[in-house]
Amino acid sequence: MIAVAVEDVWKFFGDYPALREISFTVEPGECLALLGRNGAGKTTLLRIIAGFSPAGRGQVRVFGRTARAVETRRLTGVLGHGIAVYDELSAIENLTLFGKLYGLADPERAAREWLERTGLERVAHGLVREFSRGMRQRLAIARAFLHDPKLLLFDEPFTSLDDRAIAVLQSVLRDGLLRGCTIVMSTHQLREAMELATHVALLNQGRMVHRCERPPEMLSDPGWLYARYGDL
Repeated sequence: MIAVAVEDVWKFFGDYPALREISFTVEPGECLALLGRNGAGKTTLLRIIAGFSPAGRGQVRVFGRTARAVETRRLTGVLGHGIAVYDELSAIENLTLFGKLYGLADPERAAREWLERTGLERVAHGLVREFSRGMRQRLAIARAFLHDPKLLLFDEPFTSLDDRAIAVLQSVLRDGLLRGCTIVMSTHQLREAMELATHVALLNQGRMVHRCERPPEMLSDPGWLYARYGDL
């Protein structure tokens, strides 16, 4: 079954088409890196796939279900620009709460496992408002992976992360790919993304102008696709 199927998707803000005729598929186990300038439509597209925003035209299906179905939400982990955790709760309270929302059989156990995985077990009962930025970032990574999602959607996941958080994120993403997870990420951090991506897609002014398997050249020269297809 196809993991993500985007079919002729348009998105309008007023009369302005932020996305135009976007169609592509992502197979299970693939990692698609969405590239493009600011304003190209990457975040808008990810929000539609995540079910946060409806398409103006067209449709998105995730493992055969509509993007906004409850079951789809349970299969999806999202990491965006914000941390999306509660400052007045402790780390363990945050993750236990999200585990309950996702219907996990033992949310506290899952929370403790991910606190350990992200190096936060010693501050499990500390309030998030007292955490450093790096600690908060690692907690957000734990939240995204807590329910063992089949689809991971990341919007600029490496931006502003400290070195430890980048190492944690790359590690869990690699493990996720090995388990057959599907990843769609938008990014400007090309070097980190190309270490994970199996495919790349280039957006320009709301259109997908190129999509292919990641060229081998992009490992040594992450900007290769931009150079080939012009300064978009």
